[in-house]
Amino acid sequence: MSDKKAGHAALRKGRVSVSNGIYLVTSTTINRTRVFGNFRAACAASRCFEDRVVLGDAAMLARVLMPDHAHWLLELSEHDVLSAVVNRIKSASSRHANRTLESKGSLWSPAYHDHALRAEDDLQDTARYVVANPLRAGLVSRLGDYPFWNAVWL
Repeated sequence: MSDKKAGHAALRKGRVSVSNGIYLVTSTTINRTRVFGNFRAACAASRCFEDRVVLGDAAMLARVLMPDHAHWLLELSEHDVLSAVVNRIKSASSRHANRTLESKGSLWSPAYHDHALRAEDDLQDTARYVVANPLRAGLVSRLGDYPFWNAVWL
């Protein structure tokens, strides 16, 4: 197994999807390409992150789309499986961004990282971490100046 595939397998090891669970998910673009540095592609992809058809019964609690990765704070329903929700988000956002870029194919790396929040984890602190990514990356000096984030608490 190549090192890349071994890393992807390590991300899946021990992965469990818990009904009604809340997960912080991080996914990168293939080769960390700055696909979403393109404003139109980022707009197209971002719209998918809150699309009820894409999310199914899951809820997007907070999200941010960076030029080469995304963070999603997702709450599953009793019927959701995390991998299915993430795959639908990645597929739909690739499809819509590709339309604006006049290209084809997956934009996201096949693997993703997830962290299940436990009862003692502070949900709003995690959401603040998610949406503050553009500030930490130096993309903007004020969060309000970055268009590709949202949180249900606003």
